[in-house]
Amino acid sequence: MSDLGRFRELQRLAYQGAEHVASRLEPGVTERMAATALRKWLERHGVDDWFHVPFAWFGSRTAFRNFRVPTQFLPTSRELEEGMPFVLDCAPVREGFVADIGFSGCLGDNSAWGRLDRDLAGYRGRILELVRERRTFRDIYVEVDRLIAEQGHRNRHKVYPGRVIGHQVARIRLGGPRFVVFQSFGFRTLRTIGRELIKERLEGRSPLWAGGKASDHPPTPGLWAVEPHLGTYGDAIGAKFEELLVVTEDDAHWLDDDLPHVRRWESA
Repeated sequence: MSDLGRFRELQRLAYQGAEHVASRLEPGVTERMAATALRKWLERHGVDDWFHVPFAWFGSRTAFRNFRVPTQFLPTSRELEEGMPFVLDCAPVREGFVADIGFSGCLGDNSAWGRLDRDLAGYRGRILELVRERRTFRDIYVEVDRLIAEQGHRNRHKVYPGRVIGHQVARIRLGGPRFVVFQSFGFRTLRTIGRELIKERLEGRSPLWAGGKASDHPPTPGLWAVEPHLGTYGDAIGAKFEELLVVTEDDAHWLDDDLPHVRRWESA
């Protein structure tokens, strides 16, 4: 199996884990319970390290409402309620291969979440078009911002560290112990990110895809975890997807089209 095949296989596994946990969510389940269940499921299925451990966000926390410091991303005792949206987010590693996925859903009906999800569907195709046009990462970020505002939503990926809509992903080849630091990131992951930051900056690029000058360059060939994240005004709720985009010297394509959110949008 090619390297891309191994990345695809792990991405599918991550989504299978998220679907498994989502299917068992019910009122009273906490974010911590959901995140722990996803971590245990993936580790039972061969995950041996973490780019970052699973997160779960419920209700207004799906829009990162009033998030000011990184520790607020960690799962809490917030309980899920009927009609409440949720996001499950995880980035497992298996034999050095990495996936990074975001899975949005809702426990029961919520018309505001339904609208967010319907609008979110268009970003997958639009981002791919812009990458294929070789627009700079910075320009694409600005175009996504324009579309979010036009639809009457708010940009919530800007709340992530670095204000990123995406980041580069590569196979982790560095050795060393496998443990999690800051309750979030794998130790080997942080070493890899540090190395890539230095390498890309020396070449006038950044492995982080944001709206600043560091991203004012054409799409860099490689794998990119892309995560547009929309929120309602007032940050009442949010929705996102996250999956791997393959960028080549003159083209791009999503690593896999057989994913839960894609199937949901195609069947709508």
